[in-house]
Amino acid sequence: MWIASRVHQTFLLDDQLFVLMARPPCTDVISVRCPRIPAFTNDVSELGLGLDHPSRHEYAKRPFAASTSGIILLLMFATVEQVAEGLQAAGYATDPVLIQTIWLSSQMQKPILVEGPPGTGKTYLAQAIAAAAHTEMIRLQCFEGITEKQAIGCFDESLQRLFLETQGSAIDREWEKLRNQLHTLDFFTAGPLLQAVLQPASVVLLIDELDKVDQKFEALLLEILSDWQITIPKLGTVRARSVPVVVITSNQERRLGDPLRRRSLYKRIEHPDVQKEAEILDIRTIDAPLELKAQAVGLAQALRGYNLVKPPSIDEIVQFVRALQLLGRNEIVPADRDVLMPFLAKTEEDVKRLLLRDGFESLVVTALDYRDQALAVMSQNLQRRTA
Repeated sequence: MWIASRVHQTFLLDDQLFVLMARPPCTDVISVRCPRIPAFTNDVSELGLGLDHPSRHEYAKRPFAASTSGIILLLMFATVEQVAEGLQAAGYATDPVLIQTIWLSSQMQKPILVEGPPGTGKTYLAQAIAAAAHTEMIRLQCFEGITEKQAIGCFDESLQRLFLETQGSAIDREWEKLRNQLHTLDFFTAGPLLQAVLQPASVVLLIDELDKVDQKFEALLLEILSDWQITIPKLGTVRARSVPVVVITSNQERRLGDPLRRRSLYKRIEHPDVQKEAEILDIRTIDAPLELKAQAVGLAQALRGYNLVKPPSIDEIVQFVRALQLLGRNEIVPADRDVLMPFLAKTEEDVKRLLLRDGFESLVVTALDYRDQALAVMSQNLQRRTA
């Protein structure tokens, strides 16, 4: 992942000056070509940074690369394998295509647009990427009526007044200078979007449920996702110090516009099949009995085929298994229907359907049809872990 930095983050290498650039090509930052820099290195020590150099400590765990112009750049993931290992360590069951999509997104500075039904793990994907990269996740939760101030930020008028009251005798009274001094980042309370691009190193920016906002707000994101900068009235254009990995999620309540889609890598996530859900439950509930997890996978599949108003999400099935563990159960039985209902039915209509005479009992029986398939997947995973 290319990391953008301010010009003050410079260092000497073989008596030549190098600068961590904002985003190549960048005309207002000094750079010096140095063909002697290796095309790629995993060790920051190979770049000749002194032991006391601040950049060494800040970026010691990140791989470096050199562009053709000799600019030193920083990567979030060095290889596709590093993405796969990181997601596995974070407890996220994925596939080779998604792994490569994440890696390409980080290398090419392109957002990932993830669409699919609610409860399919879209938000958890962003959390897993952050965990895999050992970095922070900053979240912009979208909702109807969200404003630019809530997303980007606004000037803190109380702080500006306090500054004038306490520093009035020491500041320049010329109006133009005073106005410029009051309208800087020092007096600006940053929202999630601005926070993400002002980090000293790349983070994961989650723009969650973008389909809940209107097209005007969606258009606000285009400058950020194209040029990695934000134009703010009275403040001007703020360039990114670092380029985040951006994950945009949508439940498709509204179709997102084509300009945003053109700037993004697209991924659709559906409710998992038996094999996929077995892998997910096996990773996220390692200490639960295999038979119980396999039966829970079958019940999840049966519930999603039962035409519920709100089918259970992946996370709700995970919590369901943990509840069964706390209750000391080794299997799902119809007698536990009422105590388990709060985990499975979240609307009045769904509760009524499951309270029908044979409703829950028939689902438990149907779950057995999927259990053996899920158990086979989990048994294979167990053999790989113990091999």
